[in-house]
Amino acid sequence: MTDRNIIELKNITVSFDGDTVLDDLNLSIRDGEFVTFLGASGCGKTTTLRVIAGFITPDNGDVFFDGKRINDLPPHKRNVNTIFQRYALFPHLNIYDNVAFGLKVAKVPKDEIERRVDEMLELVNMKAMKYRKVQTLSGGQQQRVAIARALVNNPRVLLLDEPLAALDYKLRKDMQNELRRIQQTTGITFIFVTHDQEEALSMSDTVVVMNEGKIQQIGSPTDIYNEPKNAFVADFIGESNIIDGVMLEDYKVKLDGREFVCLDKGFRKNEPVDVVIRPEDVDIVPAEKGELTGEVTSNTFKGDYYEMIVDVCGFKWMVQATDETKVGAKIGLIIEPDAIHVMKKSKYSGKFGDYSTFSDEMDQMEEEEEEAELESEATENE
Repeated sequence: MTDRNIIELKNITVSFDGDTVLDDLNLSIRDGEFVTFLGASGCGKTTTLRVIAGFITPDNGDVFFDGKRINDLPPHKRNVNTIFQRYALFPHLNIYDNVAFGLKVAKVPKDEIERRVDEMLELVNMKAMKYRKVQTLSGGQQQRVAIARALVNNPRVLLLDEPLAALDYKLRKDMQNELRRIQQTTGITFIFVTHDQEEALSMSDTVVVMNEGKIQQIGSPTDIYNEPKNAFVADFIGESNIIDGVMLEDYKVKLDGREFVCLDKGFRKNEPVDVVIRPEDVDIVPAEKGELTGEVTSNTFKGDYYEMIVDVCGFKWMVQATDETKVGAKIGLIIEPDAIHVMKKSKYSGKFGDYSTFSDEMDQMEEEEEEAELESEATENE
């Protein structure tokens, strides 16, 4: 990865039928970088990818490739290739001919075609199968062929639009590692689209979190997770308790009526803020020793930890711990300074981070099941 930008999007706006899909978007992507666009369906991430590819012309703004404006350059003349969720392989051709297709169209000499195709199939661990029909391949094998076909033309940028979505969990994990390995081996810029937070955090150099056609935050996976910019990012990336607080002064924040030492500064005195505390960063202690106290209202075993909902003065916290605490237990909570992250208020404040909805929904479902059973028993008795 270099410090030189290969892609620059400046003030990009795209609308469909009067609805704004991208809203004055600005983004720079470095040469050799693995960048992931992360967000829920409809946030604008795939539209951004298609703007880069040339399939969509922005209503406003400019697209630059290696410093040159390419708004009017058609897709086939851009030095990028795209892999879609459906790999679009030719079913009547074998693996070798699928990968070689673009080179044959470009009238590349036969010996060079053979060399480049073999090189790409070696890269994706498919060389031994090169004469097999694509209909006989698994989903993961088809994806490897699609990657080889996209890379054989030596693009500067590879665009990947949720290519792992159709794979099962284990295969998806394997292909995440493979894609990262291939990107690092080739040094090609990868721009990856996903709605899967874990996928984005595990693969990327840089994560671009999007919502409502706007970029909410750009940063490394650790920055995105540990230093979210607003309540939307904090909630979308993993689980988060997001509590109303007041920044009393540098390194001191008040929440739930208690003052806590933190590592944040630069806020106004007594400025209302959002306070983010990850469930795994809360320590459980006896109630009399806690900085906060609450009652466990639910407890779910997750394999290597327990996920609990704890009612603290009416606010439902999520707490994760390796030891089980029974429902109904009164407990204390301890929060270390480095577990507290303070954010400025935003349009997303108050919309995320309280797990009362989670608990209430479960309670309501149980009540409805009990009512249904009572109705069924009453009907049988009649």
